[in-house]
Amino acid sequence: QLQLVESGGGLVQPGGSLRLACAASGLPLDYYAIAWFRQVPGKEREGVSCISRNAYRKRYLDSVKGRFTISRDNVENMAYLEMKSLKADDTAVYYCAADRSPYPDTCSVENTSGRYYYWGQGTQVTVSS
Repeated sequence: QLQLVESGGGLVQPGGSLRLACAASGLPLDYYAIAWFRQVPGKEREGVSCISRNAYRKRYLDSVKGRFTISRDNVENMAYLEMKSLKADDTAVYYCAADRSPYPDTCSVENTSGRYYYWGQGTQVTVSS
């Protein structure tokens, strides 16, 4: 069983930065593609970014391209989401999720067929002045 725990959320002013971390335990993280999702109350959860098992492939939601950077450290069993130039629209609960993909160099920001089976509890990011 894989457990995921997010950290790093908080309150930040527009234009500021945050670095979210996702700590994995229970199984080696390199078995899994990792994605970050976010959700605002009353809206559907949306995929923000994903990274393949070998970190070769990274994908981003159009609205965060150039501002967010996803990374992972398979030795430390960690994944990260570096967020810069934050906007009020980025306010949400951010979740990391893991997909036990058989393909080392692919990932998706869509939770098609529930591919992302393991989820963390989420961390709140609030962008406000």
